[in-house]
Amino acid sequence: LIFNRRPDATERLLDMAAGLKDIDVTAGQQNTNQWRTLPLAERIKYSIVKGITDYTEADMEEARHAYAPTIAIIEGPLMDAMNEVGDLFGAGKMFLPQVVKSARVMKRAVAYLQPFIEAEKAEAGDAKPAGKILLATVKGDVHDIGKNIVSVVLACNNYEIVDLGVMVPCEKIIAAAREQNVDIVGLSGLITPSLDEMIRVAEEMERNGLKQPLMIGGATTSKIHTAVRIMPAYRNTVVYVKDASRSVRVAGALLSHDSYFADKLRKEYRQLYETYERSASTVQKLTLAEARANGLKIDWDAEPIVKPRTLEIQRRRDVPLEEIRKYINWTFFFMVWQLKGKYPQIFDQPENGAEARKLFDDANRMLDRIIGRKLLTANGVFGIFPANAAGDDIEVYSDESRTQKVCTFYNLRNQTKKPGQPNLCLSDFIASRESGRQDYIGAFAVTAGLGADKLVKEYEAAGDDYSAIMVKALADRLAEAFAELMHAEVRRKYWGYAPDEHLTSEDLLNERFVGIRPAHGYPACPDHSEKETLFNLLRAREFGMYLTESFAMTPAATVSGLIFAHPQSRYFAVAKITDEQLKDYAARKGISPETVKAGIPMNIDF
Repeated sequence: LIFNRRPDATERLLDMAAGLKDIDVTAGQQNTNQWRTLPLAERIKYSIVKGITDYTEADMEEARHAYAPTIAIIEGPLMDAMNEVGDLFGAGKMFLPQVVKSARVMKRAVAYLQPFIEAEKAEAGDAKPAGKILLATVKGDVHDIGKNIVSVVLACNNYEIVDLGVMVPCEKIIAAAREQNVDIVGLSGLITPSLDEMIRVAEEMERNGLKQPLMIGGATTSKIHTAVRIMPAYRNTVVYVKDASRSVRVAGALLSHDSYFADKLRKEYRQLYETYERSASTVQKLTLAEARANGLKIDWDAEPIVKPRTLEIQRRRDVPLEEIRKYINWTFFFMVWQLKGKYPQIFDQPENGAEARKLFDDANRMLDRIIGRKLLTANGVFGIFPANAAGDDIEVYSDESRTQKVCTFYNLRNQTKKPGQPNLCLSDFIASRESGRQDYIGAFAVTAGLGADKLVKEYEAAGDDYSAIMVKALADRLAEAFAELMHAEVRRKYWGYAPDEHLTSEDLLNERFVGIRPAHGYPACPDHSEKETLFNLLRAREFGMYLTESFAMTPAATVSGLIFAHPQSRYFAVAKITDEQLKDYAARKGISPETVKAGIPMNIDF
């Protein structure tokens, strides 16, 4: 470690330290392995509950001589242990990272026993599962961290999982549900176009006569959307599952054939539907002309536009991850693992602080390994371009002459009637050509996910879901951190509108800087299809970043967006728009209103 002779020196030291942490200094003897004197079944349970893999093979070999047939080991002590894990998790006495570690021990044990089971002409599937559940990230979407966590939690509770992966077409979901004879279908998605795809799957399940309950989950999903848009499309049970901790209870209730649960659920969702319909009708909206007249009026004479120091596109390949690491927002990392609390105060919380610290240490050991062995690659591209507002849209020009337009970013305007407040549109933050001002806009696309799929598959092949999920979570955080680093460089150096900025880590986390960097698909610019324009402008594909047919970015750990420098620019929500604006927006983009509607389902209520 001192002479830095190998890249994993730190990781090896920490691993060794982990084995010493239970030494009783007072007594002068090690108490770490006292549990190894317990009877076999209790040892197996202890190792699974504590997530200890060190003795898995030895215990399974001993168990082979104590149980017959071999499948009895899975049906007996292993399943008993996993049931206890499920009970502890359900009671809030275990946290998600611990559950995933327990699953890692279980998988390792089953992998060791599998050859012996096959030799006995038996299969692991002979064990009686609590039910068979199909899980899929819908077509056009590549995000699956949440789905994978749900998969692990359900598997820990004796559910057989059929995981179809990501970007799964509707037809494949329907076919697999039939062929596999699953008990429940679970759909996941992160981007807003996934919401419409889920509706389509529900409609096709109805048309094809499927009867399985439908579970809905993912970052953009909600109970309201499930009740208002998905439930009417499928006459059988539809339920929104907020997070992994609730999936087991919901699955158990769905398969209990308890009509009370289904009836109560249907009644609750019907009430949500009716309440939504009533509230939607009471929200007053302005006409498009009225909303535009009430847009933000910036005095361009009061705050001069800062001319960028360079207009050259900045290309970054293989950016050092140790630099990006400094900008990681750990609060959101903990949220992925369903540990709530702000970093670093989360470590002081009595209920989950100790587990948060363990998770943080594991994450940093993984980061050390990723950086030391160059397992992930970070590429990025960004630029600042001459631009002016053209109504609600933003025109981007090839150079300062502004005679050649290279692209247009189309925007939507908030139409909610709110006296005393402007109806914002992103174009409000850019000077119009009529103002006589020469303005600018930034654009960026960065990824830290190159190599992540390969690494994840290696861990999954080894039965190590904990490390696989950790890689995905860290890659996502690194991508967001890369965007933060890039934005700081733009503000201080390349655009230079905040050259003397000195912000703390807390300032950055709370976005106490001048300007904004909204991402397409988020409230201020909800149309994901605008990423196509941005990717073409930056030629992002040359840096390993691509778009799916639904405009999800790949690798999944990719971030892109626009950069606005004006001090009055701020984040806002477009919210619901009228049919008038929908048609106007579609006409400006040269596409059909139906296509627009499919891309921004959360902004439509007509």
